[in-house]
Amino acid sequence: MLNKDNQRELCYLVTIDEIKPIEGKDRVECAVVGGWTIMVRKGQFEPGDVGIYFEIDSKVPETEEAFAFLAPKKYKIKTQKYGKFYSQGLLMSAEDFGWETQIEPVGGVRTEVIIDGNGDFHYPNDETRFLTKVLGITYAVAEDNKRKANSIDKYKSMAQRHHKLFAKQPFRWLMKRDWGKKLLFIFFGKKKDKRGWPAWVKKTDEERVENMPWILEHKEPWVATEKIDGTSTTFTMKRGRVFHSEEFYICSRNVVFDKPGKQCYYDSNVYLEMAEKYDIENKLREMLTNHPEWDWITIQGETYGAGIQKNTYDLTDHQFMAFNLVTSDQGRWGTEAMVKFLEGGYQIPCVPILDSRYILPDTIEELRAFVHSKKSIVNHKIKEGVVFRAQDGSTSFKCVDPDYLVKYHG
Repeated sequence: MLNKDNQRELCYLVTIDEIKPIEGKDRVECAVVGGWTIMVRKGQFEPGDVGIYFEIDSKVPETEEAFAFLAPKKYKIKTQKYGKFYSQGLLMSAEDFGWETQIEPVGGVRTEVIIDGNGDFHYPNDETRFLTKVLGITYAVAEDNKRKANSIDKYKSMAQRHHKLFAKQPFRWLMKRDWGKKLLFIFFGKKKDKRGWPAWVKKTDEERVENMPWILEHKEPWVATEKIDGTSTTFTMKRGRVFHSEEFYICSRNVVFDKPGKQCYYDSNVYLEMAEKYDIENKLREMLTNHPEWDWITIQGETYGAGIQKNTYDLTDHQFMAFNLVTSDQGRWGTEAMVKFLEGGYQIPCVPILDSRYILPDTIEELRAFVHSKKSIVNHKIKEGVVFRAQDGSTSFKCVDPDYLVKYHG
């Protein structure tokens, strides 16, 4: 689930929507949370109970006694298949951690809230529900912890270098304001400070349909595109104030590669490689030249292939596909307009369109069936999933094939 800063949370409070049997199982049953189905002990939960949900692809601390039962699975939480049933995630109760629960009126409704070991209250359906940091939950794959870690900008670097001074109230007050940070940087900033994340770029992370099942009620046509299993890559350029002084950025999900020798998680810097392979800097400059009404332009996509994730798509090299085109005048473009502009005008590959007028079904099971029925356009094998976008590009979400997760990430 994404928090208010569009960052993925791996652990949070949920309310149990439904409890139902699992075919062929007597001692366990299925708990339904949004679009997720999780195997739990029989009688452990009832509909309406509040539980602690751990998302797939997460890892729990080995030192926490409550997680000792996960030792055989190396403390990792993955999609698991039992016959025809998929269990996705882990569901635990407050009692499993020795925490307290109590009933409080929330918005006029009597609601179960959880009080953790530090005495902090956590309420369902607000920002206090997120427990990723409280319980020390990380990604199961070490690569993801590096690629998806929060980035640090030049202002934070400046503040860390003068941490005693910046801990004082006047400086803390200024650091909460954009103009204040810029003012402080004039006096305390240095060129060696890490180049900051481009302020006009929104980081990429699609929400899973299981966390927003209500979206299926929107029956207008959606654009369905193949989800590529790779590493998120962003190229952006902002117009300069004088001739040819444009700011060009190459970014992973959270890291700005401002120097050619900057360390990359992979054996080689695949992000710089893609920028050179597709001549991105020159093409972005040409786009700005041809469109004087744009202050900046951003292309976001996936770099994939040999050595990236577990599915190499049978490639021996690296390739790039764009999934977002964003400009200062209109925000995120619609998918078809993006493909026409980038592929047709600049030979920059875009994610394959599977259906440009797809009508969402009534259930997540039906949606998953559609996702599973389509083979990858890249290598004609099982694909990771599908990203669904509104026609104007304003809204999007993803549906990942559980069979793919079992095969490559299970």
